[in-house]
Amino acid sequence: MLIAQITDLHIRPLGKPAYRVSETNALTERALDAVANLRPRPDVVVVTGDLTDCGLAEEYTLLKQLLSRLGIPTLLLPGNHDRRETLIDGLDLGPHAVLEAGFIQFVADLGPMRLIGLDTLVPGQSSGALCEARLALLDKALDGANGKPVAIFMHHPPFNCGIRHMDAIRLLDGAEEFRAIVARHPNVERILCGHHHRPIQARYAGTLAQIAPSVTHQVTLDITDDGAATFHMEPPAYLLHHYSEGAGLVSHMAYVERYPGPYPFVLDADYPGAHA
Repeated sequence: MLIAQITDLHIRPLGKPAYRVSETNALTERALDAVANLRPRPDVVVVTGDLTDCGLAEEYTLLKQLLSRLGIPTLLLPGNHDRRETLIDGLDLGPHAVLEAGFIQFVADLGPMRLIGLDTLVPGQSSGALCEARLALLDKALDGANGKPVAIFMHHPPFNCGIRHMDAIRLLDGAEEFRAIVARHPNVERILCGHHHRPIQARYAGTLAQIAPSVTHQVTLDITDDGAATFHMEPPAYLLHHYSEGAGLVSHMAYVERYPGPYPFVLDADYPGAHA
């Protein structure tokens, strides 16, 4: 089973780059084209939040057009830049969406895995939360997996990464309760997040928690105590998660852009002891 995870698209109205610099619409389109051309094709694409930059109806309309060309089943979650009501009105959330209590979540049994998507959005705030209702959905979905391998998707990471201004806006409320629930279920293969615009991973509650880079701009890697909140136009990238019996879930980071190659490993006969 192959899962493509893209995150932090920050779609803007036409002609308006994010933060006056990042051409997020073009960058997202290129990322979706890259995913669509993968061989083998992913079984599902999961978008872990910040689908748009301001939660505007126009932004969701543009994203719907881009997603319609993908041709791969898609699971969507909101991020702190999204607005739930506009997102629900503007996008097709598919048959696995769970919209109970006003949240946008999903539970999907696909191939050998159960995929659980949690809504961590708090309207008007950059940080995330999981209330009793959202934690209850997680607990029920994990119990219902009956030992099947599970990947949990969410926008806000539940752990500190050392980038101080991002740690201040990670998953805050409900984080300890979330940790306790995950720790009770050894079949959780991975916790997969967005929000931080960088590839980061850590051991967490007996499993691996992993943050995908953005398909647009990346948060500056600055782990000083007084690091400023800035971003760089580093190469856009996404994660590919491949599940197989025996190996479990193996994750690869893939760059959106194409680079020179592929080149064969050709031995230089003039170099003594050369080997591939």
